[in-house]
Amino acid sequence: MEWLDISMFGFLVVFLATMFFIGELVVKAKGIFGIIGFSLITLYFAHQIGDTSGLWVIILYVAGLLLILTDGKLLGDGLLSFFGVLLMIVGIAVPAPNLIYAVMVGSAVIFGGFAALLFMKVFPRRDLWSKMTLTESMTSEEGYNSMNESYGELLGKEGKTLTDFRPIGTVEIEGKTYSATTGAVWLEKDTDIKVTSVDGTRIVVTPR
Repeated sequence: MEWLDISMFGFLVVFLATMFFIGELVVKAKGIFGIIGFSLITLYFAHQIGDTSGLWVIILYVAGLLLILTDGKLLGDGLLSFFGVLLMIVGIAVPAPNLIYAVMVGSAVIFGGFAALLFMKVFPRRDLWSKMTLTESMTSEEGYNSMNESYGELLGKEGKTLTDFRPIGTVEIEGKTYSATTGAVWLEKDTDIKVTSVDGTRIVVTPR
């Protein structure tokens, strides 16, 4: 497998392996993408690692994949995925024969991960990372009542506090009650207020 000594071929193998591995995580590929990714990454490590003393880099790579999987299944905030990608890059780059080769295969992990997202345009998606992305646009044109839009109409309107603000409380605006915040100011009950900012369902008020 002398051809794997060429950095461009190393880049291609790692790119495809990462693309299919991540692709297996984001779309329903019935394990086919996982098998392809496993075969390619095994080919890479088998060529670059001469004996069992280098198995720790494989462990790093697998640990990186597991962190990405854990993030998607449990947390969904992207932090574990970030560290997972770093571990994968280290695991791939360390056994590389030279610096240029290491940089290329390290970048292949990043490019392969982004390329895997293209699979979502063709294959059915998994629920992985549903907390991080809005998978469906829910606009009024599509027949949905948007809570965010109704909250946006409160900007500039006046009302009064129904509870003490420390600095979160309840306000009444035009006969309806809303949870709001002053940001940092404490207010007493029955204080006249004005809505100065609306971000999604977060309402910020100030005393009049």
